[in-house]
Formats: sequence, C-alpha cells, structure tokens
Amino acid sequence: MKVLTVTGYKPIEMNIFKANDHKIDFIKQAIKKRLIQYVEEGLEWVLMSGQMGVELWTSEVIMELKENYDIKFGLIPPFENQDKNWPEPYQMLLEEASMFADFHQTLYKDEYKGPYQFKARDKWLIEKSDACLILLDEEFPGSTRFFLDEAKRAGQKKHYPILTITPLDLEDAVQEIQNDQFEH
Repeated sequence: MKVLTVTGYKPIEMNIFKANDHKIDFIKQAIKKRLIQYVEEGLEWVLMSGQMGVELWTSEVIMELKENYDIKFGLIPPFENQDKNWPEPYQMLLEEASMFADFHQTLYKDEYKGPYQFKARDKWLIEKSDACLILLDEEFPGSTRFFLDEAKRAGQKKHYPILTITPLDLEDAVQEIQNDQFEH
C-alpha cells in the first residue's frame, strides 16, 4: 500500500464540541500509531478532503510524523471555501493543513453546489488510493457511511482494503496515553 485515504467522523458525531477536548488526543494517538505502522510498511502518501474532525486531526498527526518519516500529504477538498461556516479553530486547522500539504487542489473550482460534490470527492479519493482508513463504529456509521458504501462498491471491482480504527482501538489509545502519563 503506497497511497491511503483517511476519513472519519466530524467532531459533533463524537460529542466533541471544543477544539481542546481531551478525546481528540486519544483519536490522534490511535491514528498516529496506525500511520507509523503503515509508513514502516511502505506507505508514501496520505490523502484526505480536509473535512472537520478526523481528517483535520490526521493532518496534525502527519505534520508531526513528517519530522521523522518520509510521508507525503495530499489535501483535496471537494469545493472552494468548504470551511466558510466552520468554527474558527477548524478553519485555522484547514489553513495550516493546506500550507504544509505536498499536494493541494480542490475538485470543483467553485463553492458548494450540491451533494454530488461529496460523492465525487469520495469516488476520486478511492480511485487515487490503494486502501482507506476510517475511524468507524459500525453500529453508528454516521456521515462515514457514504464513504464506506462507496469504498465497499469499489472493493467489488478491485482490491480495496477498508481499514478501520474502532472504539476498541480508541480505548487502547486511552490506555497508552494514561500509561505514558503514569510513567512520567
């Protein structure tokens, strides 16, 4: 696997309402652990659309990993100004991500026109990647279900692994962080 698409929930879907919520640390820890594993196995690129939540937190993890790993980051928003109605902390995260991205280009050179732009985004990200990593609770797929359904359809036509970070993985991340804090 050379190219991986990462996606997952928006903050509100995880009951995260503040940019400094401690749950974000656990999510980022789980993502970091998985990305390091994949980079050590040959991953070269991580792609995402830069949506609020898991994707932008992943961009922060990638910024950190770039200090020690040869990993490239592609940011492909579905349309211009996707963040115009977002809270300011997330607008700033997207701006930061767009500045350090190795590749940054919107799919549609216009603002939001309709849900077809999100479907096109999902198809494009799946077409350009070898696999996807989704933060997902299968019992409550939320907004990830649209990407997941598209990835499953792609998997019927080609080999397209759907990798997941589950609630159990997040519990492991909580334990790891708590153990690190206890040891220090």
